[in-house]
Amino acid sequence: MSAGHGLLRPVPREGHPAPTLLGVWAHPDDEAYLSAGLMAALTAAGWRVVVATATRGESGTDDPEALPPARLAAVRQQELADSLAVLGVTDHRWLRASRPLLDGELADLPEQEGAGIVAGLLEDVRPDLVVTFGPDGLTGHSDHRAVSRWTTRAWQQGGACGELWYAALTSDFLARWGRLCTEQSVWMDGGPPAPVADADLVHVEVCSGARLDRKFAALAAHTSQTAGLIARVGEERYRAWWSTEAFVSAAAVSSATTQAA
Repeated sequence: MSAGHGLLRPVPREGHPAPTLLGVWAHPDDEAYLSAGLMAALTAAGWRVVVATATRGESGTDDPEALPPARLAAVRQQELADSLAVLGVTDHRWLRASRPLLDGELADLPEQEGAGIVAGLLEDVRPDLVVTFGPDGLTGHSDHRAVSRWTTRAWQQGGACGELWYAALTSDFLARWGRLCTEQSVWMDGGPPAPVADADLVHVEVCSGARLDRKFAALAAHTSQTAGLIARVGEERYRAWWSTEAFVSAAAVSSATTQAA
């Protein structure tokens, strides 16, 4: 396991391509919650960072009359651009299918088609490292789980080039923040995921100081999704809540699943 910046490579020398991180996510703000610290660390170290998003999150509101889907989609698209700019990320892609990819409906797309979309992205970007949701979707959201399946299948069918990491929650996170997640309706489809064991973590990005400031700014840029939550729990508590990012290796997860079967 690497903690903090243990995985970082030196800034690439002139004439040598930069190593590349690709994040594949379901909605605007997924990338900020689960990997903003990692993206900030890698951009500072000279990595190329690419973010791909499936939907514009047009259903992410409790007041669809005030924010109908088309309007909210435009709002969240701009929020995503503003958030990535905070992190120094300039390469963003929208996943495109044979029909519109809509918030809440990704599981309806045939898995092979979803995997094909991601496979094309992998071929174009050629990442050294891919990050996405684990099979449980982290919060349980069906869109998250669909994107995990697409990305995992594309990665496996492409010969598992580079590494694939899943965003995960540790037992410490759930012990400290699980109740707050429940109170704020973070969990979907059956409650919190099972925690990962510390021994299974491949990387932990602990954000503090200026890096935590950047992560908070990236999250705050998703105003339609985060402003109310920050107001409810308080900025200091919110910052601590999302200050640590944890990842497990998809290869290790696949191996453990095979052995258990």
